[in-house]
Amino acid sequence: MILIKIGGGARINLDAICCDVALLQKTEHILIVHGASVKRDEIADKLGFPTKTVISPSGISSVFTDEKAMEIFLMVYAGLANKKIVAAMQKHGVNAVGLSGVDGKLIVAKAKNDIYVKEGEKTKLMTGNRTGKVEQINSDLLTLLIDKQYVPVLCPPAISYQNEIVNTDNDSIVAMLAGALKVEKVVSLFEAKGMLKDFNDPESIIANVSARELDDMMPFAQGRMKKKLLGAKKALELGVKEIYWGDGRIERPVFSALEGNGTVIR
Repeated sequence: MILIKIGGGARINLDAICCDVALLQKTEHILIVHGASVKRDEIADKLGFPTKTVISPSGISSVFTDEKAMEIFLMVYAGLANKKIVAAMQKHGVNAVGLSGVDGKLIVAKAKNDIYVKEGEKTKLMTGNRTGKVEQINSDLLTLLIDKQYVPVLCPPAISYQNEIVNTDNDSIVAMLAGALKVEKVVSLFEAKGMLKDFNDPESIIANVSARELDDMMPFAQGRMKKKLLGAKKALELGVKEIYWGDGRIERPVFSALEGNGTVIR
């Protein structure tokens, strides 16, 4: 089984990804997780509730999700983005089924309503944050779909133990899904050629990273890349053998990544 994560950037070549999935599904079981960050931010701005990003004391950025932000998140991720990806897959002969983590308690997270954030030199407590840490995956539901030749297309949010809808990190979702379903290969596609040594040099690709070198990569990580590294580390701990980070903007993006034309972590 191959787990493919489709980034939420505006320039992701969805049509090319669908073509690759259509070919891969002939020989592999496929599971897809997607983002929608750019579209979320665009709609949030139009609605007058711009996305708010906070920084943890350890330097990791995340989206602060209050009630209004959650409503927008649901509209974009579980609605607009998910169904557009499902329709695109169907167009290419992929029998996709779109689900959020809430459906069938697919992704269960421990709610975390209060968080500490860094503002300048100060650390403060913020309340009313509807996020959570992924702890359980409904692998029975996914296995049922996959065994019947469906391709699940998944996205956050998750559901808490108290049956509340909570936002959660997509890279953590990927790691936990991979562990629960014993996935050995993960392909993550985004708007870069791979992990870059110099954020300002798109050609400075770090081609190979061993599991023991992941912590050493943190100084090179900018923005969301820090969470990608943490997610990769977790995925390897849970049994994933190979992680491929590749360019989601090109033709044949999945195959290109699998051929090693990005960053390979193993």
